[in-house]
Amino acid sequence: MTAREEAAGPTGLASALVASGALQTDWLGAFHAVPRELFVPERIWPGIPDGTEQGRAVDYGTDPEAWYRAVYSDIPLTTQWDDGEHDGDGVGTTPSSSNSKPEMVFSMLGDLNARDGHRTLEIGSGTGWNAALLCHRTGSENVVTIEFDPSVAKSASRNLEDAGFFPTTVVGDGRLGFPGRAPYDRIIATCSIGDVPYAWVEQTVTGGVIVAPWGPGNGGEGIARLVVTEPGRASGHFTRPSAFMRLRQQRPDRATHDVYLRGEEWPADGIQSRTALSPEDIDGWAPQFAINLRAPGMFWSVERDDENEDEDAYVLWLYGDDRQSWASIDYESGAGDYLVVQSGPRRLWDEREAAYRWWVGQGSPDFTRFGLTVGRDGQTAWLDDPSNPVRA
Repeated sequence: MTAREEAAGPTGLASALVASGALQTDWLGAFHAVPRELFVPERIWPGIPDGTEQGRAVDYGTDPEAWYRAVYSDIPLTTQWDDGEHDGDGVGTTPSSSNSKPEMVFSMLGDLNARDGHRTLEIGSGTGWNAALLCHRTGSENVVTIEFDPSVAKSASRNLEDAGFFPTTVVGDGRLGFPGRAPYDRIIATCSIGDVPYAWVEQTVTGGVIVAPWGPGNGGEGIARLVVTEPGRASGHFTRPSAFMRLRQQRPDRATHDVYLRGEEWPADGIQSRTALSPEDIDGWAPQFAINLRAPGMFWSVERDDENEDEDAYVLWLYGDDRQSWASIDYESGAGDYLVVQSGPRRLWDEREAAYRWWVGQGSPDFTRFGLTVGRDGQTAWLDDPSNPVRA
């Protein structure tokens, strides 16, 4: 083994993943048999260990050392921006395909608990690495992988074939599953969803498992591990927080800031008040998740002064899916209370504050206390037990 491989190679990454508990010993063989580098293109945008931001492109042709370090670091690697429309070394607007963070890959595979011979459906081929790991575990003949983007699917198929794996590869809408090879023992999604496609439940055997990143809105998303308890019904807890690219057919169609202000200057017709609750108090994955369950149909952004990037002062903007309701909250570190301006049919900050206080009142539960049930009549999130639904 070369010095480079010892310093930043698969052995070091495997050791870190085992130490974190993400990589279980039964997946260690697959990790080494399916090298990540075989499923990473020459040009990537490395992410950061904690967060959803990416840096400038790293190209194998010009900096192979940096490329190799990125591949064998526990970080996500963006491989496509803006559905392939972006070109250049800088970041695009929306990441649209990636090679996921290894810790998350193996944690989800652990949740899936796929075994030799299990018929497995993957939604979102990406670079093909996850599909290859499943092929190593269950056999290529038992794996179906679906990718919506034809160019991404073509690249994934090439990577899989070059690595010696031959699953059934499908270019199509992952929401529909793939009835031609159903039923499945396991279904896993590598893209986030806000609604579990019922076809996935219908195409899974009783006792089968569905693992998917699920989140109701902007901020706060978790891995749902659902077990099909009877034909047409699946239920289970969330296992951990996550941050995945949205299934393309479920991406929100959001209006811009100007649509909400209707050409008027802030505060426009907004009603002013003050709050003692700091925006910083709700800036966490678990409270964001709970807030989105209790107060759905809104998203947020943060505005900072272009001339003074002061992290101790900013404006939190809230926007309703109705394209009419909005709120602004002026945050400044050390302040005792904060100016709130709200406009439209909904009082978004009031809803958000009430949802946060509900979460605190429940004991500030983490993701593992929440769960999800999916049936013919739709989906319901719950706390601790399916008999305790979380109502909006």
